[in-house]
Amino acid sequence: MKRLDQSMLVAALVMAAAATFPLATHAQTSSAGWGTGAVAIDAVDPGRPWGWAVREFMDEPTRPLFNRAKQKLLNGQQIFSHTIAAFDIQRYCEEAPHYDFTWFEMQHSTMRFDQVEAMLAACPNVGATPILRLPDALEGNVQKAMDMGMLGIIVPTVDDALEAREAARYSRFPPTARRSTGGGQGTGIWTPFVPAGSNFRQSANDNMLVIVMIETPEGVDNALEIASVPGVDVVLLGNADLASFSGFAPDSREYHDLQIRTRNAVYQAGKFWANAAFGNATGNPLSADSRAHQNGPANDGWVRPGGRGGGGGD
Repeated sequence: MKRLDQSMLVAALVMAAAATFPLATHAQTSSAGWGTGAVAIDAVDPGRPWGWAVREFMDEPTRPLFNRAKQKLLNGQQIFSHTIAAFDIQRYCEEAPHYDFTWFEMQHSTMRFDQVEAMLAACPNVGATPILRLPDALEGNVQKAMDMGMLGIIVPTVDDALEAREAARYSRFPPTARRSTGGGQGTGIWTPFVPAGSNFRQSANDNMLVIVMIETPEGVDNALEIASVPGVDVVLLGNADLASFSGFAPDSREYHDLQIRTRNAVYQAGKFWANAAFGNATGNPLSADSRAHQNGPANDGWVRPGGRGGGGGD
């Protein structure tokens, strides 16, 4: 049983503190010339690929997923979003077919739950996996996101494992976690896409993607514990805020050390590592390991009319 109770969290943190396999048994890559050289890049063991613990946490690891973004991550691919931060049904329906996921923005916007719900209902399963960035991981907010049909949440500024647990515990049904059975449109939206022989309730947990953001030096220090929390799937650096909180410019060697440290911790925990700023998807020693990004290129080369909705990621 994968229940997210206190004893399981404590056990996960003990394991995280004791985990040393990349450092003890596998070669590291020098980061000199990119980072300060004080923090080495842990090599990837073919026997422990990125995201192995995400797959292990699933009830049926071979289940076909209607969460296309999560399926791409499990397939070893990078994913990119478009961002919707204001109520605009036409824009959402126009853009979503071209991206891996929709980043619905409710941390830094005045958009309401009912407006997000209306956009999702207007174009159900149009292409991009619907994922909502909440202002926090309060139970009421996460449950509303689940009921309206989100297949993922993004929780900002996670500094420790207890905050990470709050992000995960209300996103999946029992016995794994504490998502309650409520109303809303989510069941109706996704039931037509559930594989034969299953139902929404049985398949919802495996199709959920829980993303937590590290945006502070404290979060970097606790990255292994954060990533090791059961039910957390992706640890995403909030690149702009990490620069703000740390005082290091995003192109500085010291900032690159923070990226390497979180990358190593997330890999060691068996989850997926990501950067909000999509410029990290190419051009640096960690690019191949950066799996999820806010904004970035469309899957089919589509370009937003007038170039709207761009940006480098949070």
